[in-house]
Amino acid sequence: MKILSVNVGRAVPVQINGREVLTAIGKQPQSGAVAYGPMGLAGDEQADLSVHGGLSKAIYAYPSEHLAFWRTVRAQARAGAWDQDLPPGMVGENLTLQGVTERELWIGDRLCFADGGVLVVSEPRQPCFKFNAAMGFNKAAKLMTESGYCGAYLAVLVPGSVSAGEAFTLEPGERHLSLLDAFRSRAR
Repeated sequence: MKILSVNVGRAVPVQINGREVLTAIGKQPQSGAVAYGPMGLAGDEQADLSVHGGLSKAIYAYPSEHLAFWRTVRAQARAGAWDQDLPPGMVGENLTLQGVTERELWIGDRLCFADGGVLVVSEPRQPCFKFNAAMGFNKAAKLMTESGYCGAYLAVLVPGSVSAGEAFTLEPGERHLSLLDAFRSRAR
């Protein structure tokens, strides 16, 4: 398991469905190590702390294994080309992961890094209209709900830093509630 990309973004005003809203969903890959603390990655902003940010949703991680799915459905919706890869951060993720998906994650599991930093799986993402806008079509949030390809919010247990290409280990928590079960219970 490793980090493919570390992505941060600034909150900016955009037009969505005819109104101006503030969003930081457009994350950009960073080179080198990026520090993180209780409120997330250095240099990252969130526009609406009710849905991303704060202690329990400091960092959003998304599995790279789902990016081919999003490329395909974006092409079907004519929001992207069939051969157009999704750039890191397009799903709004801070960490693009490889080697672990929602199916292997449970609330309380820990991502442990070589520098001693520890992130804890805290809850699944719930998609909104900003995700639709980022993907370029209005059914994206519905497809995230149907597929279960939600990614995971992470809380910071031990501050550290992370960089693209860095490996991590997954330490199981108590395994009472899987990430997918938590997602599906909220999506109803």
